Amino acid sequence: MDEHSGTVAQISSRVSTFYQSKTPFRLYHGSTNSTQSRKVDPNRMVDTSRLNHVLKVNTKNKTCLVEPNVPMDQLVDATMAYGLVPPVVMEFPGITVGGGFAGTAGESSGFRYGFFEDTVNWIEIVLANGETVTASPNEHADLFYGAAGTFGTLGVTTLLELRLIDAKKYVELTYHPTSSTEEALSTLQLACKVDSNDYVDGVLFAKDRGVIVTGRLTDDLTPGTAVQHFSRPQDPWFYVHADRTTRGSFEPVKEATLLRDYLFRYDRGAFWTGKYAFDYFMVPFNRITRYCLDYFLHTRVMYHALHASGHAKKYMIQDLLLPEDTAGQFVDYVSKDFGFWPLWLCPFTLERELSLHPRVAEGEKEDEGVGKRYVNIGVWGPGSTTYSRFVDQNRQLERRVRDLGGVKWLYAQAYYTEDEFREIYDQKWYNDLRGKYHAAHLPTVFEKVKIDLSAGQADTSSWSGWARNIAWNTWPVSGLYGVLATLKGREYLLAK
Repeated sequence: MDEHSGTVAQISSRVSTFYQSKTPFRLYHGSTNSTQSRKVDPNRMVDTSRLNHVLKVNTKNKTCLVEPNVPMDQLVDATMAYGLVPPVVMEFPGITVGGGFAGTAGESSGFRYGFFEDTVNWIEIVLANGETVTASPNEHADLFYGAAGTFGTLGVTTLLELRLIDAKKYVELTYHPTSSTEEALSTLQLACKVDSNDYVDGVLFAKDRGVIVTGRLTDDLTPGTAVQHFSRPQDPWFYVHADRTTRGSFEPVKEATLLRDYLFRYDRGAFWTGKYAFDYFMVPFNRITRYCLDYFLHTRVMYHALHASGHAKKYMIQDLLLPEDTAGQFVDYVSKDFGFWPLWLCPFTLERELSLHPRVAEGEKEDEGVGKRYVNIGVWGPGSTTYSRFVDQNRQLERRVRDLGGVKWLYAQAYYTEDEFREIYDQKWYNDLRGKYHAAHLPTVFEKVKIDLSAGQADTSSWSGWARNIAWNTWPVSGLYGVLATLKGREYLLAK
């Protein structure tokens, strides 16, 4: 803890210096799994990259003390060494503890445990005036709940205590094939009511075909149960395997996988978005090419290339949280207006108000003690090649989500105007909290998540700008640049 205390003291001192002049600052914490690309001015930066340790695992209380820049794979490895695992583990190994808490994140255990932030007992946070405090449901409760999902705009989180559950060797999987959106959503709802299910999610491959996957933690497999791996280069991508396993089948299919393989089953190929790289480079998509290119198709590498190539301006990357009863309408809308598949389905049950207090998701009051049920729908696919049309597509999607009583995850692309953002999220609550904890001078959530629309406009004010624009939009220049930038930064080694 001495090293941790020293690092926090340095952060506190730098934050205090910025506070004296009311200078806004941003954090530098290393590589990212966000779809947002942000440049950080080193003169207005607080470096938190050294906060990357799991400090303690308490086997008696089933908790761990962890710094915010610890990625999911490091966290899982550290806790599994003690026979424990976090109840909510984000599916990409490079997502950090701090990112999951500050940006809101969840996974297929969310129907049981809520979001990642719901598994946090307390946090240590450096306030925007340099003061270091502890926040929990019993101490500075407004700060504790406010810091979750507000993207570090209330201070610098430096330590978190997480709850843990017993780990098991395997996850026993059951693939439930479905033949319609209605059947998929109904199967999803029923699966969440089965006490033995620890994990539930689903994939819609088309309007008339999908699969709901349930998982059960276990050390003892039924004799004859096959064990499938998903982490090695020769292994199938999870969504490809789920598709092939259930294609043409009407009955559930059972198998098992190792716990760590399950938790990061979507890392290779980033769900299915990696296939778009094969399409872009016109490379055959098969087992051999996936094996040969495996190093480049892990999420840490793919997100680095995404930022460098500028292709985030060409692909829609949206995660939307819909009330259970309007999720089907939203899937129909995506099918009709965009027509790309697959779509991801992930159920959540929440016993509290959503982060940032969005007005559009309030809905009807639930019975006391019964949580509000949502379905996260992952919409990831190619948009229009015309940037103005691409922006309009995203804005239409955002409006439809609001019409159906849902909200979007702000880690993704956000095309709201500032007035729209203020209309959706409770600004009085947010601004009062920022004032109370001395954070009014820090960047706001909107400033952190908004898309810079000017960045997508071509520079045609000069011949050189015109020529650069022509070259950048000539296949495959931008894609190759992304790959070369990844190689230069040696980010591909992180996939190991």
